[in-house]
Amino acid sequence: MRALVLALLLATPAAAEQVGNVDVDWLGNDIIIEAFDDPEVKGVTCHVAYFDRGLIDRLQKGNWFEDPSNSSIACRQTGLIEIGDIDRSDEGESVFSERRSIIWKSLEVKRIFDEANQTLIYISHAREVQDGSAKMAISTVPLYSGN
Repeated sequence: MRALVLALLLATPAAAEQVGNVDVDWLGNDIIIEAFDDPEVKGVTCHVAYFDRGLIDRLQKGNWFEDPSNSSIACRQTGLIEIGDIDRSDEGESVFSERRSIIWKSLEVKRIFDEANQTLIYISHAREVQDGSAKMAISTVPLYSGN
């Protein structure tokens, strides 16, 4: 049983730490910037920025329980890169996920390994049950061999 709990904890996408908060208007809307380390690739840190609606904006628009799908991402080498057991399929794997509504929408970051070009690709996008959003952002981290 303990092994199952440990496996579930290790399979959980990375947790983010808020590192910035930019006020964008007097309605309480903000741009939140969070940092997280890739849980399977030591030495890579990603920063995700997204819009956080304030209370006045929620009252005016009537959509209480949802934030916009927009996001931006930048991932960089922040130490010696050590690749763990990563998914090498073209679908990649989720490395970060955060709810953007009570039930239906989340912000997700997936990692895809471009083996031919020795590059890690990180893509942030909204994940929705229906009416998927085409809003996305991409960042890449080249894997230089140092030769």
